[in-house]
Amino acid sequence: MNGPEENRGVSRMTIPLDSAGREPETLLAVEELKKYFPLKSGLLGRETGCVRAVDGVTFHLQQGQTMGMVGESGCGKTTVGRTILRLNGEKSAGRVLFQGREVYDLDRQALRSLRTEMQMIFQDPFSSLSPRLPVGEIIGEAVREHHLVPKEEYSDYIDQIMENCGLQPYCKERYPHEFSGGQRQRICIARALALHPRFVVCDEPVSALDVSIQAQIINLLKELQEKYQLAYLFISHDLSVVEHISDTVGVMYLGSLVEYGQKKDVFQNPLHPYTRALFSAIPVPDPKIRKKRILLEGSIPSPANPPQGCKFHTRCAWCMEVCRKEIPLRTEAEPGHFVVCHRYGGAL
Repeated sequence: MNGPEENRGVSRMTIPLDSAGREPETLLAVEELKKYFPLKSGLLGRETGCVRAVDGVTFHLQQGQTMGMVGESGCGKTTVGRTILRLNGEKSAGRVLFQGREVYDLDRQALRSLRTEMQMIFQDPFSSLSPRLPVGEIIGEAVREHHLVPKEEYSDYIDQIMENCGLQPYCKERYPHEFSGGQRQRICIARALALHPRFVVCDEPVSALDVSIQAQIINLLKELQEKYQLAYLFISHDLSVVEHISDTVGVMYLGSLVEYGQKKDVFQNPLHPYTRALFSAIPVPDPKIRKKRILLEGSIPSPANPPQGCKFHTRCAWCMEVCRKEIPLRTEAEPGHFVVCHRYGGAL
């Protein structure tokens, strides 16, 4: 079995230039990021293999923009977000650059300072909130720990954060179980926002909510982004939500980013066979239009034992002989639109 340092057959990504021909300022740069989890067996717990949860992911994110990340359950979306934030221990390979600094090279003190700038909103708001703390303490605990505001301004500061997130200040003494699902998610957003972050991982923040509440939370996230110039990594299964909120879109399959580009390019011209199948499932709000659904045969291969060559070839209707043998390169099919497929580029 190949190790974490193996070159998986990718080309270096170029960043699209702005209207003035300059490279825009990059807040977060993820380059060939890999996170492998060891598999152990036997009485001695010997390592017999590894699960390639994240396998060579590369993307860039600018300040004030949102990258939507989509894919099937188990493809590694959440692990990407947690690995960027150093919540999964050490990475296996690659680089995570935040404002030009390698996150994994920071010592304990420097990482502690960085924590306020990189936050996460979890999928289940109820399980991510302590049932033993009132809302005011949940939101303000990290604020007090990092000494972000003077003691005399602390109470007013928490009130202002709650109002910004659609919560009434008099709710500070109430506990999470006294709120609805949408209100709990607002509490989670307020907790993250209270630390003045620049980058937030939104891990399916609306999947557990009713449709009407989803719209309110999405609009709140967009308002806060415009106000504070936040950068989001928005992980979701709902493609219509991703299309609404994102500036760039990445499609994950079996730990790898198989397509990445501007939202308009990816949604109007999906290139990878997996992306086309995924987007064919988007419902059309018109009963007169019958959309042709692309059905994928077979099941997702195991990330502990991915197939040789292209990872998608076991389910691809356009599979060629080269797909079974060689790993496709990441190819820039059009400016800023990258795809990992033999139909658009060479192989290693």
